[in-house]
Amino acid sequence: MRTGGCWLGAGRWFSLKPTPDEVQGWAQSFDKLMKNPAGRNVFREFLRTEYSEENMLFWLACEELKSECSKHTIDEKARMIYEDYISILSPKEVSLDSRVREVINKKMQEPSTHTFDDAQLQIYTLMHRDSYPRFLNSAIYKALLSLHIPPSPSTSTS
Repeated sequence: MRTGGCWLGAGRWFSLKPTPDEVQGWAQSFDKLMKNPAGRNVFREFLRTEYSEENMLFWLACEELKSECSKHTIDEKARMIYEDYISILSPKEVSLDSRVREVINKKMQEPSTHTFDDAQLQIYTLMHRDSYPRFLNSAIYKALLSLHIPPSPSTSTS
């Protein structure tokens, strides 16, 4: 539902309004969805309904870390990402295999913008294989799609 330049989905307001082409494009590839800010917002809403929003939050935090240049800021953000998403004590812990956790633990001794690359790829792959197909069949996506695609006229036979 669109209201005053914003649209409403799943009971939430979004400031980014996707175009019909963007919405249709999200079904073509997960990469298109993830590269589009409005697409990420809609997908995040969907993940929230599945109680797995932390996957998107972690992925976004890793993307933000990659844009940092200051060693001090990189250290701080890496520590925050670790505490928020990697630590087994975190309520927002993401699901990673033990090999990736070991690599991160070693890299945290000297954090860089690439400390979480393996983990980020693992979470991206998880979202792609697991959540994305359900997203395409979700009420959230179908409702948004129906806003942009007029129903096809039914053909009647005489």
